[in-house]
Amino acid sequence: MKHFNLSILTLFLALNLFAQPYKIDPETKKILFLGNSITQQGEYISYIETYYTLKYLHHNLEFINVGLASETVSGLSEPNHANGAFPRPDLRERLDRVLDRVKPDLILACYGMNDGIYLPFDLERFEKYRNGIHWLNEEARKRNIDIVFVTPPIYDEAKGAAYANVLDIYSDWLISNRYTHDWKVIDIHEPMKRYLDERRKTDSTFYLAKDGVHPGPQGHWFMAREILVGLGEFHLEGIEYPVEAFSNYVNGQEVLDLVSEKQDLMKYAWLSDTKHKRPGVPQGLPMAEALIKRDSLNGMIQRLVK
Repeated sequence: MKHFNLSILTLFLALNLFAQPYKIDPETKKILFLGNSITQQGEYISYIETYYTLKYLHHNLEFINVGLASETVSGLSEPNHANGAFPRPDLRERLDRVLDRVKPDLILACYGMNDGIYLPFDLERFEKYRNGIHWLNEEARKRNIDIVFVTPPIYDEAKGAAYANVLDIYSDWLISNRYTHDWKVIDIHEPMKRYLDERRKTDSTFYLAKDGVHPGPQGHWFMAREILVGLGEFHLEGIEYPVEAFSNYVNGQEVLDLVSEKQDLMKYAWLSDTKHKRPGVPQGLPMAEALIKRDSLNGMIQRLVK
């Protein structure tokens, strides 16, 4: 399987050089982010929104995060997930409620990290992941919602080479759908892997995700950067840290702080409003109350960027 994976990787690295950016339709208003705990954490979404706020002062985009920790599109779960407290959430259980409430114009979906349930490659598990991604694409298509798939972040080989290879395979397959099904796919996996490998050559202790799974701030910036590049912001290529991206803008850090505060507020409001069923997620404010606070924060942000 390793040889199979390397051959696919070589092919799609070459094809990636010619990947066309996704152009956000001018009529787009609501962008919905779907994913697992990495998306629920949401730092990369705050970076993306901050970038658009600073560069495109009068954009009308609303960035809505409903990522849910532990979630999969494969429907799989370990026998003793969360010490037996609950199985992994399955996106199928809540997607209709989310789409009905949010009514997005565009979806950015990032799944895969949990979908192999942290075990070595298995064809049946892989098929469950592929079926889940095809199902999500079809649900978006039926509602006439544009969808962009984002490859999963890396699993650190230092924590387990076998599962790192699983995500290599899942990412390569997802990229292949650009050419087999004309899907829109943004690759964050390979750039993160390449950067980690380069840094490890001179610093064996370097990491992007301390636990092997959840990226820290720099890892989230890499995710944001590659998504932004995939949306046509090519000048961001090679920028290693968010401060480099925002330092040329007046009040850049202050805007990022307020956007992050707003994202933290609204993600839990949306998760509660759409009635997720995962235990342990903080209760969000009632939507009406959250929207008042959101509008206040938006006002503060706009005063900083004018």
